[in-house]
Amino acid sequence: MLPHSYELPAALVLALGGALSCFAGYRLFKVVLGIYGFILGAMLASSMMAASNTFGMVVAAIAGGLAGALLLMFAYFIGIALVGAGLGALVVHVTWEYLRAGDPPAIAVVVMSIAGAIAAMLLQRYVIIVATAFGGAWTMIVGAIAAASDRSVRAASADVWILYPMTPAPGQGWVPIAWIGLGLIGTAVQLGVTGRRK
Repeated sequence: MLPHSYELPAALVLALGGALSCFAGYRLFKVVLGIYGFILGAMLASSMMAASNTFGMVVAAIAGGLAGALLLMFAYFIGIALVGAGLGALVVHVTWEYLRAGDPPAIAVVVMSIAGAIAAMLLQRYVIIVATAFGGAWTMIVGAIAAASDRSVRAASADVWILYPMTPAPGQGWVPIAWIGLGLIGTAVQLGVTGRRK
């Protein structure tokens, strides 16, 4: 959670961090881990503060973000396994949301997360490229939608902006298609240019 006045800067950081991850994620993997660790830490820490405590939410977001960034950057191999597990969970959620309504079964999320973690460790280079391309594409879309959101909707809502990274645009069928297309483009760019072996 963040105050609405911080929504546009946070959305722009999400979009730019997503672009960096999507198109240069393998080359800058430790930086990408830091960005995603910061986002995750900021989301978790700021959600523990009361919505009326603006200063507390901002401080918690910064402190939690720094802790998350340091944690993922120093835990490189754990970070790779977590990226694979996160990609597996993301695939289950997006696929299930697109095919059916509601949340996927917990067992499917667990199985795909474990499979993603194992695959990430065995095929590090390719999994890192695919995970950063698709994760970055999703982050770009979430950030772009948040940056372009309607101000009247925001004015009618609570005074707090809550990031919903798994469902950025309910009811908009173009989002998964755009995500897949952008992820494939990012994968191709990384395989052909930015992630190529020297």
